[in-house]
Amino acid sequence: MNLEQKHWLMKTSKKAKVTLVGAGPGDPDLLTLKGVKALNSADVVLYDALVNEEVLQYVPSTVKLICVGKRAGKHSFTQTEINQLIVEYALDCGHVVRLKGGDPFIFGRGFEELEYVESFGIQVDVVPGISSANAVPASQKIPVTNRGVSQSYWVLTATNSKGELSDEIQLAVQTNATVVILMGVNQLSKIIELYKQHNKHDVPVGIIQDGTLATEKAVYGNVATIEALKDEHNIQAPAIILIGEVVSLKKEVLVNELSNLNYYGN
Repeated sequence: MNLEQKHWLMKTSKKAKVTLVGAGPGDPDLLTLKGVKALNSADVVLYDALVNEEVLQYVPSTVKLICVGKRAGKHSFTQTEINQLIVEYALDCGHVVRLKGGDPFIFGRGFEELEYVESFGIQVDVVPGISSANAVPASQKIPVTNRGVSQSYWVLTATNSKGELSDEIQLAVQTNATVVILMGVNQLSKIIELYKQHNKHDVPVGIIQDGTLATEKAVYGNVATIEALKDEHNIQAPAIILIGEVVSLKKEVLVNELSNLNYYGN
């Protein structure tokens, strides 16, 4: 039986409903109250690998939990399979919570899932999540904007749909805005090379791994030094790259000067 047939032959009297919930940047305490309420009322929860499993404490013990996310090349469901699972469980069980890291509409493919589910006439609600783009710098006491330093910030993903370096980064390099790059650690060399081509060797840079978690650590330097810092201290994904003058507002960076190879961690 295909999904269209199941739409008309529902196995349960429960009304199909889907809620897209943003789990936040990692710290379970940063899950919103509205997100908690959605998890409390779920019949099925489909969650991503980057979601901190501590937030699942808000799910009733009788509820089915399914991890559908991918991480570091490990086996995962395709986006098409995830879309189909959301609909199937909604029709079979009732309320499906699709739990995604950060905010579901910021590089989370949340809108793709919303469109697919709504095409079956199923109600979809969205609970925004706190994005790592601003929460992770804040956890390190770095503002992404600050009067007299940065008037705006760009949030970018490092790669396009083909797995190549995003063209948007080439535009961002030419601005004085704060640049926040998600999922970019493996592309760091290419990103740094672009900044060097624009003669921006002294622009401050930070890389923050496991932002908002107890394992959070960070390295700070500038365009000329950050690659050595990253390698020296084994900074790995998941991490964000923060580029711009606001990075120099970090107290330790000001004290030790960006020209030195400094390491800071919690």
